[in-house]
Amino acid sequence: MKPDEIKKLDAYFKRVLNPQVVVKARPRKDDSAEVYLGEEFLGVVYLDDEDGDRSYNFSMAILDVDL
Repeated sequence: MKPDEIKKLDAYFKRVLNPQVVVKARPRKDDSAEVYLGEEFLGVVYLDDEDGDRSYNFSMAILDVDL
């Protein structure tokens, strides 16, 4: 993802979820970014650019030991 997209996603997650959420670029990947709450990894947001419709999918795994 481009830096301006990451900034927009970062602002969105801060506004909607929590002001402490941070979206970071992934090393060697240009189709996704990592989402953190402080130092805690939350998940990955993927870019979906099919048929000219651009959207983003947030994927977060929840382990049963964390419940």
